[in-house]
Amino acid sequence: MAQVLHFSHTEKDCINRTFGHAEELMKQYFRLAPADWKSHRYDVKTRAHLNKHEVNNRAFAQLCKYYYAKDEDEENPENFHFYRICLQDDRILNAVERGHSFIKLRPLMLYIATHELVHVVRFNNGDSEFEAPMEEKIKEEEKVHSITKNILQPLSDPKLNLVLDCFDDRYHIGDIFN
Repeated sequence: MAQVLHFSHTEKDCINRTFGHAEELMKQYFRLAPADWKSHRYDVKTRAHLNKHEVNNRAFAQLCKYYYAKDEDEENPENFHFYRICLQDDRILNAVERGHSFIKLRPLMLYIATHELVHVVRFNNGDSEFEAPMEEKIKEEEKVHSITKNILQPLSDPKLNLVLDCFDDRYHIGDIFN
């Protein structure tokens, strides 16, 4: 069995900064005030901290939805749902290693972070259903990729443009979320 790669501390710092950047892009694109953004609850976990059902060997990240019920009271106003972005370190690091001459971690992570946060916003806004049938998930994935591309293209970063080209409909290097 092959050894599973995990992000280093330096790579985790890069990922944290990248998610911060992606959050700012979300606020601008969706015109969200800081208070509005706080209603889009999510956390990010790396492979070392994932539960077995959160591991996906076909995608760079998997989005899981969880529900917190205070005192198991369904009617409690303090109940909430949140999303967990489950990063698949080994898949991401392997892609960077394979494409080391043109794919870099920071632009790849910016694409992944932006893409997953677009899902979070769309699910929270009711623009799409998390528990949709596969046919709808495929359409949603195409829509989210298109939105992600619209958000990131104005940055005009050549390394990011290479990542966007890799995610073009012609190549499909990602996978449909579960």
